[in-house]
Formats: sequence, C-alpha cells, structure tokens
Amino acid sequence: MNTKYIDLINQTFEFPQEEFKLKDSFLRFHDIDLKALIDTYGTPLKFTYLPQISANIRRAKAWFEEAKIKNNYAGDYYYCYCTKSSHFKFVMDETFQNDIHIETSSAFDIDIVESLKREGKINENSFVICNGFKRAQYITNIARLINNGQKNCIPIIDNYEEIDLLSDEINDRYQIGIRIASEEEPKFEFYTSRLGIGYKNIVPFYLKKIKDNPKVTLKMLHFFINTGIRDNAYYWNELQKCLKVYVNLKKVCPSLNSLNIGGGFPIKNSLGFEFDYAYMIDEIMNQIKLTCEEADVEVPDLFTEFGSFTVGESAGAIYEVLYQKQQNDREKWNMIDSSFITTLPDTWTINKRFIMLPINRWNDTYERVLLGGLTCDSDDYYNSEQHMNAIYLPKYHKDKPLYIGFFNTGAYQETIGGFGGLQHCLIPTPKHILIDLDEDGNMKTSVFSEQQKSEDLLKILGYEN
Repeated sequence: MNTKYIDLINQTFEFPQEEFKLKDSFLRFHDIDLKALIDTYGTPLKFTYLPQISANIRRAKAWFEEAKIKNNYAGDYYYCYCTKSSHFKFVMDETFQNDIHIETSSAFDIDIVESLKREGKINENSFVICNGFKRAQYITNIARLINNGQKNCIPIIDNYEEIDLLSDEINDRYQIGIRIASEEEPKFEFYTSRLGIGYKNIVPFYLKKIKDNPKVTLKMLHFFINTGIRDNAYYWNELQKCLKVYVNLKKVCPSLNSLNIGGGFPIKNSLGFEFDYAYMIDEIMNQIKLTCEEADVEVPDLFTEFGSFTVGESAGAIYEVLYQKQQNDREKWNMIDSSFITTLPDTWTINKRFIMLPINRWNDTYERVLLGGLTCDSDDYYNSEQHMNAIYLPKYHKDKPLYIGFFNTGAYQETIGGFGGLQHCLIPTPKHILIDLDEDGNMKTSVFSEQQKSEDLLKILGYEN
C-alpha cells in the first residue's frame, strides 16, 4: 500500500519541483540543506535565500524583453522594486545589483532612498516612484530628494491637493504621475479604490491643474488593482478602461509617455500552482499596443512595481512540532514551537496560503492534522481553509522529532508582524538567517538577528531602563 507521506505527495502533485526536492529523505528548498540549518541554528527559525531575489528579477526582465521583441513594442521597460514588501537592507542590497528602480510609499522610504544613493546602489538617474497618500513629512522628503538632484523622482498624485503642496516645496520644474482610482471586483466591500483619482476626472484634472502649470510636467499614468494581475475578465476590463484614459490623456498631454501597471504578480502558494507569466506580459503589451495604434498615439514606456514577486519566493520559516493534542474523535492538533499570528500574520489576517511541507520523515505514514500556535488566542492556527485541502503530515511520534517548513514567506510578514517589537502573548521573534553564495557558488549562512530575549521585550514595555 502507498501509505507513506512521499506517496501522498507523488499522487497529488508533480514532484520533485524546481525549488523542492528530497536528498537523503530530507526536504531541500533551492538546494538549501534545511536539515543542516536546523542542526546549526535550531527552531523556530526564519531564513532568506538572497540569490532567489535576483533570480526573480531576471526572470521578469527576460519576459518583458521577449514580449517587446514579439510585439515589436517601441517603448522601454523599467522594473521598480516595491519597498513596502520588505524594507530590509539585505533585500535592498540584493535587488539593486540588478539595474532596477524603486517605488516608495511613505516618508521614511525617502530616507532609505538617500541611504542607497550614498552607498552607490542607486544614482540620480534612477527612477523613484513615490506612491501613497502624502502627509507633510512625505511631501517634504520628496521635495528634498528632487531639490538635491534626483531628476527622475516622480511623485504619483493621489489627491487633488498634492500638486500645490509639492510645488510649495520643490524649487524647479518637476515630473509627476497620476494614479487611477480603479474600480474593485464586485465581491469587494467597496466599489472604488480609495487611492488615486477617478477615471472620468483625470483629463479634467489635467486641464485644470496641470496643463498650464509652469512647474509641473505630467509624465506617467499609474494603474493598479487590488487583486493584482490575473487572467480574468475583471482584470482585462479594467486594463482597457485604463488604456482609454491613457490615450485620451495623451492626445491633450504630449509629455505623457509612461504607463505604470503596478505590481500584483502572484507567487507560488502550493505545489499545484500554475500561472503563465510570459503569456500575461505578452497579452498586456499586445493590448497596450493595439489600443495606442487604434488611437494613433505612441506606445508608452512601461513600469512595474513588483514587491511580493521580487522577494516572496526567497524566504521560509521552520518550526518543530512540539506535541499533539487529540481534542475529539476527528481533530488532532499539532502544536508548533512558535505562533502563526506573530511569525506569519497573513495566515490569519487574510487567510493567505503558503507552501507547507515537512522537512523530515517523508518515508513515514501520514495523518490528517490541524496546526496550532503557542499563543492563547483562538485564531492562532493554520488549517485546511488556508491550505485549501486538508493538512496531512507524517504521523506524530513523541520520540521522533517532526520539523515543518512554510515557504515563499518573504513578503510583508516581518513588517506586518512588527519585527523586533512586541509580539502577541510575548512570543519572541525567531532567529533570522541569511543564506547567500560565495565566489565559488557554495552556500554561506549568517545570523541577521537572534531570537528575541525576555529583556528585549521587557525594555520595550518599560520594565527596564
């Protein structure tokens, strides 16, 4: 009988896969020796495999280059990294080895940009796309960046007052973009995005506030929908509406030459994940070209702001199953040595799925389980709703340790979870390991941060001076 965990995986998915394989009965991720990682650093543990960040950037740039050639597309393509996905310096250092640009969303992001400039990671010609609702400090920091010579800093106008606020602080003429307030999917709780300016209002806004403004040049139209880039009727319909705005605006605004289609590329969240990235890019570029040709306007340069796609598939979290609780005839709870709420907050805030696999014991028999975290919160669990299907793992044995990994967790989890700060029920932030390649292509590891200690949390709470 096929009763081993490896049999279950082989019957359900194509396995091994590009980033997942077994060696000596232990799981490897991007050929990382996860067993050695556990033996060296223990659990709970988070890690980031830096080369995968560059690999994903190169993949996307290659897809866009192929689509340009196939469609004979005259515009240029610019890859921007969306900082809010992960602000860590080790992420920035890796991303900016790949001739890319940057997208910001808050005042402190500009301080990061200036730090990257001082280190030579970006230069005065790099595009800095400034999104988000702009409070006073954000306006001031954008103005400082532009006044100090960042000629390709483009604030994206989110509301009608921002041009006046920026013009008050920027010394010379500057470029801007306008964000379209896209209409959300019918199942959403609201109809129109709170971000940007409505479709019908953009051309009148340009004619009233920008056309004759001596300080402002409109360069970019920004389009993004909350559900991201998907091959469905909703996405293609919104894209067409955006393109109609673009061509109408281009006819009255010759300086407009760029279309920013935002981020939203999905990342792999199961072994059965399928998404044809190359097809989507090709079709987007094709529709842009056809619409522009029909309207007799030049095609725009294209910008993207990939965040999760850039960093998501570079990271993972490893836990040990500490104990199993049989709560009734049907439910077995495997308790991990950390918390989902604190270490993978997207699993409980938005029911996000990550790839979950055991690290060891693939040749053991399996059972259906639920996964529970250490906090006393009833929501601290990961179950079949997030995982789509029931969770199956090698059977729990008290004397046979079981380690499980969650993979492609590199976007948003640290910032949403409050890295380095207070955690729910004072569960400490796990140790974080960086994995890179040396000059000979061998993997090397370093500790980015140790697991939080009691004194770290007590100091935040005011118990220690």
